[in-house]
Amino acid sequence: MSEDHDEILREEEVPETPGDTREPEGVRVKEEPVDVKKKRWGKKEDKQLEEMGDKLVEMNDKYLRLSAEFDNYRKRTLKERVELLRTAGEQVLVGILPVVDNFERALASMENASDVTALKEGVNLIYSNFKEFLVRNGVKEIETRDADFNTDLHEAVTTIPAPTPAQKGKVIDTIERGYVLNEKVIRFAKVIVGE
Repeated sequence: MSEDHDEILREEEVPETPGDTREPEGVRVKEEPVDVKKKRWGKKEDKQLEEMGDKLVEMNDKYLRLSAEFDNYRKRTLKERVELLRTAGEQVLVGILPVVDNFERALASMENASDVTALKEGVNLIYSNFKEFLVRNGVKEIETRDADFNTDLHEAVTTIPAPTPAQKGKVIDTIERGYVLNEKVIRFAKVIVGE
């Protein structure tokens, strides 16, 4: 009797209400056995499915390798960038050391020097070596002598009446020299402008 009752419960149809997706209590849905022979594909389809599975595995492997390679590249470039920032000024500092050595020699010779002319020549030589060093590293002085005042290159500290009408709007005097590094202003020239 209980088998018949279970069979009735399995076969009983329950009306569905729109939007209701749950199964009513006490009602079991009759499950039909899957016929494997009906679902079976042909040998051709099995072969294609196997090939597609192999391609999926191969593409997944390529993706994982490419992802790992990119991650290694990113880490390597980050490490190189940190190293570059840490040692960026090394070349400049190595180039300036001979100038420092020359200044130390000049200071040592000042203590025992009796010839002021030779001392002046030595300091001028050090100064010219230092200016050459700056030029080799892309630093150039901003020209200010009789130049038109240019706000892109000059900073006006003050203005004075122009001695001649031709000097109106021109740089009269330079208080502090300005410099450009590879065409970029790194220090504006502080000047006095005629008005």
